[in-house]
Amino acid sequence: MVDKANIDNYKQRVIADFNSRTNYDNDLRYRLANPLVELAQLQSGQKILDVATGTGIVAIAAAQIVGNQGKVIGVDISRGMLSQAQQKITVACLQNIELIEADADYLNFNDNSFDVIFCSSAIPWFSDIPGVLQSWYRFLKKGGLVAFSCFAKTAYTTSVVYRTVAQRNGISISNVNEILGKPEKCRQLLQEVGFVDIEIKQEQFGDYISLSDLESWWDINLNNAMGNPLLQVPEKLEQCKVEYIAELEALATDKGIWNDITTFFVLAHK
Repeated sequence: MVDKANIDNYKQRVIADFNSRTNYDNDLRYRLANPLVELAQLQSGQKILDVATGTGIVAIAAAQIVGNQGKVIGVDISRGMLSQAQQKITVACLQNIELIEADADYLNFNDNSFDVIFCSSAIPWFSDIPGVLQSWYRFLKKGGLVAFSCFAKTAYTTSVVYRTVAQRNGISISNVNEILGKPEKCRQLLQEVGFVDIEIKQEQFGDYISLSDLESWWDINLNNAMGNPLLQVPEKLEQCKVEYIAELEALATDKGIWNDITTFFVLAHK
């Protein structure tokens, strides 16, 4: 969970992080997004909300299905992401998508407004996940569908090793995938809000990381927008890095180091 006392700083780090991303439309992002649209079985004329729309991968796919009789609203906290989404929308000549720059933790739509609410792989970035799910429940029409993807607690091997090494050196780093990191946790949170007919499909999008990439993955973990207590104890940085590389090297095979990306596709009805 995000430290509530530092929530404003956290939000600014997230905005800066995503504003700087220019290669977001990679293969993994589409593999995390497209199955949600397929599983939702959208119909012409429906009204859709895509939370943390990013570059509009889900929003654009949904808009093409619901047609001009329907509407898609894409919301994101990052102006940079929305700018990229708008460029793609313009190229696709779509007139039924509205983009809104807003914080997903504080959305304010009328109750019973949407047929479907999507969120592709962005839930860990929210500072109040239970509160967000409660809002989505209110925003949905009776019988409406929420569809989101999220990662398992064990996802991203380099991050797991990074947190383990930090913990061994007396530094606690939270796992952003903890809250929804198991199917039973997803189910429990949704049931507590009131969702029913919950379905959870598990997929593995992992791949191998080469040993030569370990330095770059160290930097990714060190500079994560969620914040990093390890940066507050620079005298332990080098020791942690040595242990981190040693542990990952011990996991290496002739193919490289397996990077787990266990993903859940979650659907639930109001």
